[in-house]
Amino acid sequence: MGLADITQDAVLKAIAEYDELGQDVFLDTYGFKPARSYTLLYEGREYDSKAICGVAHKYANGRPLPASEFSGGAATVAKTLNSLGFKFHARTNLPWVWDELILACDLLARHGWKTLDTSRPEVVDLSEILRLLPLHPVEQRPANFRSPSSVRLKMANIRDWHPSHTTKKTNGGVLDRRIGEAFLEDPERMHAAAKSIRAGVLSGDLADLPAFEEEEADEEISAPEGRLLVRKHYARERSRKLRTRKIARIRAEGKPISCEACSFDFATAYGDRGSNYIEVHHIVPLHHIGESETRLDDLALLCANCHRMIHVSKPWLTVDQLRTLVKEQRQTQV
Repeated sequence: MGLADITQDAVLKAIAEYDELGQDVFLDTYGFKPARSYTLLYEGREYDSKAICGVAHKYANGRPLPASEFSGGAATVAKTLNSLGFKFHARTNLPWVWDELILACDLLARHGWKTLDTSRPEVVDLSEILRLLPLHPVEQRPANFRSPSSVRLKMANIRDWHPSHTTKKTNGGVLDRRIGEAFLEDPERMHAAAKSIRAGVLSGDLADLPAFEEEEADEEISAPEGRLLVRKHYARERSRKLRTRKIARIRAEGKPISCEACSFDFATAYGDRGSNYIEVHHIVPLHHIGESETRLDDLALLCANCHRMIHVSKPWLTVDQLRTLVKEQRQTQV
């Protein structure tokens, strides 16, 4: 069963429930996020199209269709609603995400926080780079997606938050201000992040990286370098080949396969079931990702709990910082 089972009557019942509960409660109840690409139009109101389809499935087949079981977009949700006689609205204004802002602010800062004309090669080049980023589905992009004109406007929005800029502000948002602050607070790190993103896109290394659970659970990426380098970081940590080689080296050195932060040993706790089990953490800073091949010395062995604690919030801790934290907590409990 899927979207093909949805009927017009089921959609109308989902719309009625949406009206009764209100958008926020409706979306929270069924685990959907607000529509970004297509909204359902009915009697002068707009509805979150994917959520409506998911809940309509409940009225047609007895259970709602979770967001994870189907994709939104022109080929699925919009096509289904159109076949049932409903109208929908395609949203073409795709908001800039943090990784894109890193690249725009990098160009702005490298030119003395002054915007550049759309004919400048640097602006045209950035426009082309932004179109290569695997952050927005191609089918959702308008014809002028991240054009040189939009790049120039975004640079102006960011510039207007710069402390030296005193004229009237444009329509920039809170992220424009925050990206500018990030570059002012740690320019070396942010410029390095921009360099790594560019290199990863041009080499193809960032093209097909999988998303990860932290990104789905929280829209706020827990590192200023952005989600693409975080994905690259996680992909390296989950490399089975690197993990196997790292464990083999530790054993060859006569060291235990235990957590480098809290010393937890899975084999000691769980016997044969825990033998050789451990997670690896890539200790190289995110903004250096892509500059070299991963070495075994770049990896640390961590238990699942400590690994999670390193990534749970920003700024990410180093293994040494987490080890100190664990030690201090243990001392307070004695």
